[in-house]
Amino acid sequence: MITLMTLILAIMSVETGGERYPDQAIGDSGRSVGCLQISKAVVDDVNRVSGRSYTYEDRNDRQKSVEICTAYLNYWGGYYHKQTGERATAEILAKIWNGGALAWKKDNPQVLQNLDRYWSKVRKQLKEDR
Repeated sequence: MITLMTLILAIMSVETGGERYPDQAIGDSGRSVGCLQISKAVVDDVNRVSGRSYTYEDRNDRQKSVEICTAYLNYWGGYYHKQTGERATAEILAKIWNGGALAWKKDNPQVLQNLDRYWSKVRKQLKEDR
């Protein structure tokens, strides 16, 4: 069984190779930052659902980035469970991280292809980390 921390480390590796301050914008023209490429919307969402007060600058702190990611995936993985009756797998959680809280509901073929491609990268990283 893959732990959440193992999954987050694999996601971090896919997003930035673990670099706190990637040299160049990755994927979304620099709107997402830090080792996990966290957007402002994710910070706002985590603050809303957790009652915490993370700042946008916290995205550049590795520990806080992991905390934000953990809170986000726990909340939205729990939501997935409530909606479907199934536990969120590593695949579902990775797709939520990449495609947003309701990524598992998306049906656009191009979006689904992108989510599958992202999961493939994370899955490969998980296998390499073993």
